[in-house]
Amino acid sequence: MSEYTDHKILVIDDEAVIREGLRQTLVLEGYQVEVAANGKAGMDKLQKEDFSAVISDLKMPIMSGIDVLKTIQVLQPNVPVIIITGFATVDSAVDAMKNGAFEYLTKPFLPDQIVDKVRAAIRKRILSLESEVINARLPEDSITSSFIGKSAPMQKVFQRILQVAPTNSTVLITGESGTGKELVARAVHSNSPRKDEPFVAVDCNSLPENLLESELFGHVKGSFTGATQSKPGLFTVAGGGTLFLDEIANLSMATQAKLLRVLQQREVTPIGGTKASPIDIRLIAATNRGLDKMVEAGTFRDDLYFRLNIIPIELPPLRERAGDVPLLINFFLKKFSEEVGKGIKGLSADAHLALHEYSFPGNVRELENIIERAVVLTQGETIQRECLELPTSRSDGEANTEITAPLNTEELKEVKRKVREQAVEPVEKAFVYAALERNNWNVTKAAEETGMLRPNFQALLKKLGISVKDHIS
Repeated sequence: MSEYTDHKILVIDDEAVIREGLRQTLVLEGYQVEVAANGKAGMDKLQKEDFSAVISDLKMPIMSGIDVLKTIQVLQPNVPVIIITGFATVDSAVDAMKNGAFEYLTKPFLPDQIVDKVRAAIRKRILSLESEVINARLPEDSITSSFIGKSAPMQKVFQRILQVAPTNSTVLITGESGTGKELVARAVHSNSPRKDEPFVAVDCNSLPENLLESELFGHVKGSFTGATQSKPGLFTVAGGGTLFLDEIANLSMATQAKLLRVLQQREVTPIGGTKASPIDIRLIAATNRGLDKMVEAGTFRDDLYFRLNIIPIELPPLRERAGDVPLLINFFLKKFSEEVGKGIKGLSADAHLALHEYSFPGNVRELENIIERAVVLTQGETIQRECLELPTSRSDGEANTEITAPLNTEELKEVKRKVREQAVEPVEKAFVYAALERNNWNVTKAAEETGMLRPNFQALLKKLGISVKDHIS
């Protein structure tokens, strides 16, 4: 399987045999594949979905491969295009390259050739997207866990941030707790024309309704008990900048109505006041709940939802970007080792295995806490499994005793085979992780040290789903 199995490829060719052949080849490598019979159909798909690479025939009816190239340069310039043709000429190759083709391949070609080209194209796109994020010059307090990762889901987040930041459009950030929603909000602000103005954040879940309204809209002196002086609201404080409303799903229906009016009128009236003042803010909201479901249930206003959900940014949970876990581990390990003054060099094989098998219900924030705790508790240079103090699960302490009895000897053999594999796999993983750790994740050296042939060692890595590239910083 490819290390880029979470990427989607678009194949455009007017020959059904070629389309299906390419689809099967790439699906076998683990890619998601969409096909189109002509350039126009392909571009329709490109406008509705995100693709990591496009393979397009050169000579097609309706829309040629060159037209496809030119269109992609406008729609999604970061998407690399591989041009394939059965009528190769020097002029056509030059024309394709001038119009931004990543590669030019002549039919017929071997499956391995197209797989190699696709892999190289995706690698180029990854580097391009990372370069955009770096060149955006996010401030240091924004270069945090949310921006560490090479997985396709995070690349989409990076790209969306860079697309929306220069605008004044309202952004709705969704995702589970611990995925980094406020960090994304800060990144949007930091890359916007408002970056030198205030960024004001408020947790809508931390204050009772009456105090929250006062915080948001302000109040005049004497408007309620304890209001000994007038106070501007956060809509006013954030003037010229960005107001970030976190956990917006927790607003009461009454506060939702007032917020909607402020957003529609672009003016705010303080509690107890009679005069409205104009506001100039960019609003970003976030929630870990499904606002669309709340609208259906009648607990969130549909008009406010549509007003907020102009530009959605969905943050993936950590379990859907497992390939980023080693990168995050290295980042947090370096960060906390420097903070506490310890020279911790890495994790033991058992510790790596434990984190590899953990689902991280608390996402990146939980991983950060786990590594910080482990750094504090570790006495030597290597973090051991016990220092991670991961929550125990049924599989850790209680064996599954429910066994279905085989009906014949063949079923018995199959059950025994599966039981052996389940018992051996953790040992194999510990063996591989330990060998790679001792050899700085060099496959050749690890294979030599353990007495295995390099191809056999690589086959074991593939079987266990271990990617060495994820562990090389």
